[in-house]
Amino acid sequence: MTAPVLVETTGDGTAVVTLNRPDVRNAIDSVLLRELRAALADLDGTEDVAAIVLTGADPVFCAGLDLRELSGGGPLEEAVDRTQSRPPWGEPLRTPLIGAINGAAVTGGLEIALNCDILIASEKARFADTHARVGVLPGWRLSVLLPLAVGPGLARRMSLTGDFLSADQALRAGLVTDVVPHDELLPAALRVAATIAGNDQAAVRTLLGSYRRLESELVGDGDRVEAATAREWLAAAPGSADVERRREDIIERGRAQNRG
Repeated sequence: MTAPVLVETTGDGTAVVTLNRPDVRNAIDSVLLRELRAALADLDGTEDVAAIVLTGADPVFCAGLDLRELSGGGPLEEAVDRTQSRPPWGEPLRTPLIGAINGAAVTGGLEIALNCDILIASEKARFADTHARVGVLPGWRLSVLLPLAVGPGLARRMSLTGDFLSADQALRAGLVTDVVPHDELLPAALRVAATIAGNDQAAVRTLLGSYRRLESELVGDGDRVEAATAREWLAAAPGSADVERRREDIIERGRAQNRG
């Protein structure tokens, strides 16, 4: 059985973590989520790993939660704690995390991307928040981080419409720092990671922590508000079976926008 998360250390202070369920668009099931959390925690505790690159097995970065498992309840429902707004891997990492976005990053996949410290995109990358289309609400800080990344107007437009943002649009909005040819994505991300690894690591981690504390000051009670909204929605919303019924429509909508 193929591992849902691949980890490779490069020997120069960097590591690559790959979401590896390409047959289901790297959708997040309970096993992938557990292994992603374990892999990042392990690397974050390894002193000779100074920067981590997170990417997906082609053709997409991550299509979000595996709605087939989510609609059935069980392990994924239990693993995704929507009672508090936090990164998908739990607590923020000490180690800089670079998202190498190789394709579509949708809903939960967009949340994973937003919780990275730096984003570099392939020309094939696309970004969408389809929570409203699916009928669920974010719980991994999307409503906190997306306005910081692209501004409140574009964030609301993305969340309320579910429309896709192209790689070039994401670059103009400030969501990503670079757009590169697809074949050059991982080398480009590793170059940034190696540059970070070549700096004073105590200074890097202290500065990253400072950025995060400043971000917390900017968002104020944002995490609490997102978590409270998610709890209220879960208490009042229809059953999760309705989520699965919307799934194929969302996938086809994305394909149609990509063709257009």
